[in-house]
Amino acid sequence: MSQREGSPGPQRRRTTPDLSELLKEGTKESHDRAENTQFVKDFLKGNIRKELFKLATTALYFTYSALEEEIDRNKDHPAFAPLYFPMELHRKKALIRDMEYLYGEHWEEQAQCSEATRKYVERIHEVGQNEPELLVAHAYTRYMGDLSGGQVLKKVAQRALKLPSTGEGTQFYLFENVDNAQQFKQLYRARMNALDLNLETKEKIVEEANKAFEFNMQVFNELDQAGSLLAKETLEDGLPAHDRLPAHSRLPTQDGLPVHDGKGDLRKCPYYAAQLDKGALEGSSCPFGAALAVLRRPGLQFLLAASVALAAGLLAWYSM
Repeated sequence: MSQREGSPGPQRRRTTPDLSELLKEGTKESHDRAENTQFVKDFLKGNIRKELFKLATTALYFTYSALEEEIDRNKDHPAFAPLYFPMELHRKKALIRDMEYLYGEHWEEQAQCSEATRKYVERIHEVGQNEPELLVAHAYTRYMGDLSGGQVLKKVAQRALKLPSTGEGTQFYLFENVDNAQQFKQLYRARMNALDLNLETKEKIVEEANKAFEFNMQVFNELDQAGSLLAKETLEDGLPAHDRLPAHSRLPTQDGLPVHDGKGDLRKCPYYAAQLDKGALEGSSCPFGAALAVLRRPGLQFLLAASVALAAGLLAWYSM
């Protein structure tokens, strides 16, 4: 029996848009904002400072430690399991090698987490423990960017910062188990698009990706503040005595760098960080001042290469 004219045909299965496309379109505004942060613009102009390198590397270390802890926790969760590529993508071990190169053997005793990074880390843990499907947003935003712009920026960093060509200090950028970055990104997007997620969940993942961009921008802004303080201190050190600020107007210092004096609102210090569960900040009132004091010692001055890595995921999102 033939189907009557005008009668409805067999119902087609409704499909939702690919998650990768939703992410690309849904984060465009955040991407544009990130590209226009002062940190990113300064780097593209080559205006980068030595003293921030270790602080930025530390931010990366804490961020990826949290991300990969939660990825391991959820490696069998159906909303994330297809995206579990520890051998190909995980960055913590590479960052440990970078930290050892920058800080020396006892790097864990010196590494301290900044306030903006702490908030980023807390959000990653919250997502991993309560809404694992949203972990997709953080993993995709970071790793796909690292495989894209990170590779270009690695060469820029090595040349501009005079880092060793053998890779010391830039292990973060080296994906030894990814032979073809473009093909791997295609595989990752295909796996992500195949996740059994409804439209509402996909939209929540896009929202979470925008939060990830915002957390990264907050870290950039922190580094900008640190750079401004360093520039001010450097300028003031070079001024004639009669042009310098009076003693009562100057910030207290440690090894010539400003530190918090323990009075007033400690959170106004740009690198204030709350006590972490593992006690990483115990006994430190202002990690920013303490870390920069170490950086000013001879032989320990490095450039902003690792900050570049933070920007890589943002600068190159649309080249994926």
